[in-house]
Amino acid sequence: MDLNLKGLKVVVTGASKGIGRSIAETFAQEGANVAICARDRDGIERAVAELKKYGADVLGGVVDVSSRDTLQAWVRDVAAQWDGLDIVVANVSALAIGQDEQSWRSEFETDLMGTVHLVDAAMPFLEKSKAASIVAISSVSGREIDFAAGPYGTFKAAIVHYIQGVAFQNAAKGIRANTVSPGNIYFEGGVWEHIEKNNPGLYAEAMALNPTGRMGRPDEIGRAVAFISSPVASFISGTNLVVDGALTRGVQF
Repeated sequence: MDLNLKGLKVVVTGASKGIGRSIAETFAQEGANVAICARDRDGIERAVAELKKYGADVLGGVVDVSSRDTLQAWVRDVAAQWDGLDIVVANVSALAIGQDEQSWRSEFETDLMGTVHLVDAAMPFLEKSKAASIVAISSVSGREIDFAAGPYGTFKAAIVHYIQGVAFQNAAKGIRANTVSPGNIYFEGGVWEHIEKNNPGLYAEAMALNPTGRMGRPDEIGRAVAFISSPVASFISGTNLVVDGALTRGVQF
């Protein structure tokens, strides 16, 4: 299936590794132009070099998405260089599961407000696009009470609510908005590799809950994001797409 992404202008935050990196790679493989950011300069430089191998126009930025001014200035700069934007993907997470006040603040400022500020900065450009799409990465922890209950799960749930509101409020403008909620995703340097090495008991419990007998891969999330944000998914908006290998058992109505 041709996703009709060739030549579209895409922004992906938190894309130096893991899920964000795979999302950006999928877009580049499909012929889209991709702008990526993260806090790690070396990681961004490596990712930009690798993504350019697909022949895409790739831009990179060192950005802390919890800084509204820095994030929005970068988005405006990307849009100026490309003369517009078509798709934005909010992927960054603080991954804070502690119950202390700083964990709550980190999740609020990075996950929720990082998404809000990205959408706000991109909106004037999306309004001019004929393929405008917003995707925010939530989590199955936003749907169910698990070990990440607290700030992480709370703000991942808030993102789903926020994005569905964005979808409804902007449908008449032709701007779609959806969330993608990954299950347990394993990759080198990721949270589940860390848990496997440092908390084997929790890792074993998590594996036992996965009915497929494995955790997901970042590329499986990348393809889901590429599809739901693409023009071929033109009538899908306000949806939370769960990609978890049947991990969660709550029914989505």
